[in-house]
Order: sequence, then C-alpha cells, then structure tokens
Amino acid sequence: MNIYVSNIPFRMKSEELSALFAEFGEVNSCKIIMDKVTHRSRGFGFVEMADDAGRAAIDGLNGRDVMGLALRVNEARPRE
Repeated sequence: MNIYVSNIPFRMKSEELSALFAEFGEVNSCKIIMDKVTHRSRGFGFVEMADDAGRAAIDGLNGRDVMGLALRVNEARPRE
C-alpha cells in the first residue's frame, strides 16, 4: 500500500517519519519530497507498507500531532 502523508514538519527527516510508521508494521520505503531548487522539504511524502499495516498506520497517525503539526495521512491515489 502506498500512503500519502502531508503536513509534515519541515525539520522532520525521512528516517524519523519511517520510525513513526514502523510502530504499525514493516516500512518498505519512506520518502519526504524535497524542493529541487532549495533542497528543503515540501511538507509531504510517501510511505509504502503492507496493506494491513498501512491501514492501521492511517487510522493511528491521521491527525496525530508531530512536532506541533497534525499529520494528514491517506491512501495515495494513482498518478494520472
């Protein structure tokens, strides 16, 4: 399952996001999207997990306060 995560604090690293999702199961990949020009976080990213663990992570992390911001966690839609 591919999970879309938004409202990620700009100072958060991919490793920290991965550890947050690892509470719910094995994380296959985790990537915070970076701006190509400034090389700073754009505040969103993607996490890949198994379906059952992914659904548990969505339920457990959507709205959770992390570093002062409430994460928004949803199943990623396919690219058009």
